[in-house]
Amino acid sequence: MFKSSLALLLPLALAACTTGTPPPPSEPAPRPPQVGQGSVGHHGGGEDACGAGSVQARVGQAYGEALHEQIATASGARQVRVMRPGHAYTMEYLHDRLNIRLDERERVTDLFCG
Repeated sequence: MFKSSLALLLPLALAACTTGTPPPPSEPAPRPPQVGQGSVGHHGGGEDACGAGSVQARVGQAYGEALHEQIATASGARQVRVMRPGHAYTMEYLHDRLNIRLDERERVTDLFCG
């Protein structure tokens, strides 16, 4: 009798574990810190240590090697990273690294430190 009762209760117990509300969707990753309005042109380790404020006019332009060199030179950034849609990148924040975010058409959509 005990074994038959256990055999009937086990499927019910397992079913109770699987019927529930699905977990809420995960939140998207937060955007990296952006260049502050008041810090444009400041290269001393503050919010614009990568020089992103000085190259914002390049947003919307078609990306290529010549534009990359212009941005790197004009910003004075120690490192420049190009970010394309669908690619994986580290989440480490480097205040003096300039990130160039591109869209699917290889146009610059964002220039920011991190």
